[in-house]
Amino acid sequence: MMNFKKMTDEELASTRDEVDAWFARYAKSIWSGRLGYAVGLLGVFGISTGVVFLMFDGFEPVDLIPILLGTVVCFMWYKVNQQHKNNSGFLGEVKEEIARRARKVEKAAKK
Repeated sequence: MMNFKKMTDEELASTRDEVDAWFARYAKSIWSGRLGYAVGLLGVFGISTGVVFLMFDGFEPVDLIPILLGTVVCFMWYKVNQQHKNNSGFLGEVKEEIARRARKVEKAAKK
C-alpha cells in the first residue's frame, strides 16, 4: 500500500484523476458489466466444448484450440475483475485521504 500522508495534494489529485480515467475506460470496455460476464461465460463454454470434443472424438490437436482460447478468455476476465476491485479500493482510499485533508483545512480555517 502507498502512504498517502507523504503525498502532496497535487500527487493525490493526479492519482485520483488517473484511476478515474481507468474507470472510464473500463466502463466502455468489453469486460465491464453484463457483457463482461457474458464474455467470461463464453470462455467457460469454449473450455467445456473442447473437453467434450476430446471425450467423444478422441484426441485431435484441433480440439485443444477451444480449450486454449477459453482458458485465455477466462484468465483475462479474472485479471480485469481483480484489477477493478483493486482500483476501486485504492480510489476509495485516495478519496478518503483527500476528504480528510479538506476537513483538516476547514478546521484550521475556522480557528
